[in-house]
Amino acid sequence: MSVLYRIALVLVIIGAINWGLIGFFRFDLVAYLFGGQTAVLSRWVYALVGIAGLISIPILTKRLDEEEEFDPHTRINSNPSYGMEAGEEADFSDVSKTKKNNTKNNTNNQQNKNKKK
Repeated sequence: MSVLYRIALVLVIIGAINWGLIGFFRFDLVAYLFGGQTAVLSRWVYALVGIAGLISIPILTKRLDEEEEFDPHTRINSNPSYGMEAGEEADFSDVSKTKKNNTKNNTNNQQNKNKKK
């Protein structure tokens, strides 16, 4: 989102807050801050909010996938990594083969010990 659209969005939010205050409490914050509705500064603020509303129309029609950028560091956009930080994770998928090798090594070790005695 460009800087122009961000500024326009801020002005639209300011205008929405002002209209909410007018609707709920009959209080015009812009007029209060800048010297009444007919004051030059108030009219400038009203005009800027109106222009910001017109500038914000394309934001409404943009597709969401065009606007979002891919960030590989967010969990939403990437698959979680279950790897270990210290190194590669051991593969325990072939446990039976590992047990056979360990049993065979233990048997060989026992035989070697018996020969030495």
